[in-house]
Amino acid sequence: MQSFGCRATQADGAALDRQLAAQGLNPANSALEADLVVLNTCTVTAAADQDARASIRRIHRENPDAKIMVTGCYAQRAPREIAALPGVTWVVGNSHKHRVAEIAAQARFRDQFPAEEYAAAQEDSQAVPPQNFVSLEAVSLSAPAFTLVGDIFAHTELIAAPVFAGDMIGGKTRPNLKVQDGCDNRCSFCIIPSVRGQSRSMALDRVIQEANALVAAGYHEIVLSGINLGRWGRDFQPQQRIEQLVRALLEHTDIEKVRISSVEPMDWTDELIALVAGSSRIAKHVHVPLQSGSDRILRRMHRKYRPWHYAGKIRKIHEAMPHAAIGADVMVGFPGETDELFEESRSFIEHLPFTYLHVFTYSSRPGTPSAAMPDQVPVHVARERNRVLRELAAEKNRVFRQSFVGRSLEVITLQAGGDGWTEALSDNFLKVRLAGPHEANSMLKVDVTEIGDEDLVAIALR
Repeated sequence: MQSFGCRATQADGAALDRQLAAQGLNPANSALEADLVVLNTCTVTAAADQDARASIRRIHRENPDAKIMVTGCYAQRAPREIAALPGVTWVVGNSHKHRVAEIAAQARFRDQFPAEEYAAAQEDSQAVPPQNFVSLEAVSLSAPAFTLVGDIFAHTELIAAPVFAGDMIGGKTRPNLKVQDGCDNRCSFCIIPSVRGQSRSMALDRVIQEANALVAAGYHEIVLSGINLGRWGRDFQPQQRIEQLVRALLEHTDIEKVRISSVEPMDWTDELIALVAGSSRIAKHVHVPLQSGSDRILRRMHRKYRPWHYAGKIRKIHEAMPHAAIGADVMVGFPGETDELFEESRSFIEHLPFTYLHVFTYSSRPGTPSAAMPDQVPVHVARERNRVLRELAAEKNRVFRQSFVGRSLEVITLQAGGDGWTEALSDNFLKVRLAGPHEANSMLKVDVTEIGDEDLVAIALR
């Protein structure tokens, strides 16, 4: 089982691992030794597609007897493309991802879906509008692989299991818990709604159950994640909000630290800001996607806020939590981004208290409105703009890190120490090199002694 891409995709992959094991399929040590390889793909950029194709070709070359099942976002978006690749036996879109383990167990490495599964899928396809559905019959009979892809907007399943980072005894630390999937926004550059479907949430009692199980297993920090996390609970009747979820975790679990991943600016309400600022059990780490600081570009992107709205949220967050990490996703090279509009975005970013940025170069996705827009930006120009913003982000991060030299921080160790150092992460999302060996998954107070190239150097307080 291999997963590519974002936290949500990794959570889907962890759920598939759990389901495959429940069906009696044992994990192999590597793809070279596997009878069946499941690839859970991403398609957010052209590079993500290329990575998946390269993995398929490599696995087929190195282990030609292995059956390859491809699922995930790329499988949902371009099943014909994947089905035509040598070595691919099955293509299962996100619409049927919840059936992956069942299909694998029933097929038991045959070169086809179980007959009843295939017949039922063909019957289902008759009722789905062709623009939202890839015909099973057309794909399956014209390509080497059998393909199961349906209308993602009819999909109501939410599969997820905790995903871990770092190492601890027998495994890992800092589990990511996906509590929401899908997106109801329609940003002009984004393919994700068409491959993940409408926003849907994990029930509150199940979130609490998963979190308590992680606490019982010895974990100290969990990371809440989703495709559009701030929309958690909006699909319930009556509606609930992300603030209620976070408050319930504090009230009904003993988890020491809750870290909230990316939340759109519209969903950073005064109540959520006050909740994060007021609890020592919530990491002081705020990630607010921006994409561009130019109003004209934001409008072309179909984003739901204006730069002044965004700036107001960031300043309010910084005022409530002056030592918090504040990060953003930023895109460069969007169609129509002139030198003047890029400079408008760069200046906007420069004057806000960001501590890090995730900078992306625009990647045209087939089927999105932006793919057909005029004034596409040359790749070399977009890459240069990417470099400029990454340098700006690096300087902002350096200044932020420097401000903590001589001060104390709360950290969690990510893996057992080696060569006299232990890797850790601070409450406010700073990488820390901790002097001496320490056990993984330990919550510690540390004194910061100096700044490193990309991290802080610290000693544990006794």
